Amino acid sequence: MIKDKKILLASNSPRRKELLQGLELDFEVVKLPDIDESYPSHLKNEEIAIHISANKANAYKTFLKTGQILLTADTIVCLEDQVFGKPTDREHAINMLKELSDKTHQVITGVTLCTAEKEVSFASVTHVTFAPLTEAEIIYYVDKFKPFDKAGSYGIQEYIGYIAVKSIDGSYFNVMGLPVHKVYSELCKF
Repeated sequence: MIKDKKILLASNSPRRKELLQGLELDFEVVKLPDIDESYPSHLKNEEIAIHISANKANAYKTFLKTGQILLTADTIVCLEDQVFGKPTDREHAINMLKELSDKTHQVITGVTLCTAEKEVSFASVTHVTFAPLTEAEIIYYVDKFKPFDKAGSYGIQEYIGYIAVKSIDGSYFNVMGLPVHKVYSELCKF
């Protein structure tokens, strides 16, 4: 059902590209610079991720042609009411990981799928529990892996995921940046 549609992945994320390739779908990566990732202060957790994803989709809508499905996504990390996006620098990354150490947080990915005629947005939530991390472990990870393009300052598929993740409740792939099962299910409905 999906093979006759042209999927456009609007993302700079190599992980999203890799995950979408895992579905064995033909797609093209498209990029527009400087898309607004701000959100109103009254939004909470899942609403934030969906809002940013939908904003990204709106920036691309005018370029959509018949038969194309645009996929946009945004991932955030939430520790209670505190939202962690991508770190601004090394110190910010270190401080985020110190905050996440020995706690359970949520990884939330908002996804928007749209055509010229139709749009659907949804979110996927995964609960991740970190073991206690030492400052040396955090600094080693940040300096070696430079997680400055990752929400919450970490990639679960990297060193920190191996040593810190005690448990996970929800989609592992969502933590990587794209809830592929849910994306596939929604694409089939299109």
